[in-house]
Amino acid sequence: MQGQTAIIVGGASGLGLTTAKLMVERGAAKIGLIDRNEQLLASAAETLRSLGAEVAVAVADISRADTAHRGFKETADQLGRIHSLVNSAAIYPRRPILEITDDEWDLENAINVKGTYHMMVAAVLHMRGFVNPPEVTGRIVNVTSVDAFKAHPQNAHYAATKAAVVSLTRSFAHDVAKHGILVNSVAPAGMATERAKALGFLEELAKASPLGRGAEPTEIAEWVLMTGGPKNTYMTGENVIVSGGYIYA
Repeated sequence: MQGQTAIIVGGASGLGLTTAKLMVERGAAKIGLIDRNEQLLASAAETLRSLGAEVAVAVADISRADTAHRGFKETADQLGRIHSLVNSAAIYPRRPILEITDDEWDLENAINVKGTYHMMVAAVLHMRGFVNPPEVTGRIVNVTSVDAFKAHPQNAHYAATKAAVVSLTRSFAHDVAKHGILVNSVAPAGMATERAKALGFLEELAKASPLGRGAEPTEIAEWVLMTGGPKNTYMTGENVIVSGGYIYA
């Protein structure tokens, strides 16, 4: 990541912040964070600045095109050329399959699908301005989930949105390859984030995993950097499952 500049959506906490820290440790000098939580954003920015990074932040509602694009522009205007975008923002409200309301469907789609779409569009419009074929000029990584590939009756609306993001990843990859932009996704199983610990499903996951545990966020962040960093010069349209053997696909 030496000399790279990245924007991370949902970067104020969880996997997003872990990825940002790892990028800085690997040489990224500039990081943009987009999130809806202003307080967590401020704290995350201070953490990254203490590691030596230049940081730009934007509070944004990514479910709307205008505010999502504004958030990207605010960070890009401060940081300059953006080499990588990481979409890690998502909501995860568990609900039995026969009880999901219209409002819950709308919110899941607004953040997990539309939000990811809006941020990818903003990134492509920015990145294609640096076209110099056949050089790879930009990389986009979408964080999906193993839930996109398995039955999940306790969270079917979440799983459906993550399957949609896998599809979006492939469509974008096909369309923007001509601009030298690579688009991939990373699908983790449960991670030991603070939110996951609070929801209480990590013990259940550990029992179902051959490795006997959920992933540490850093273990997933490594794959985000692999697909979203300069070492990736050829892989696009792929989904990398990192589940510790929880599923095989």
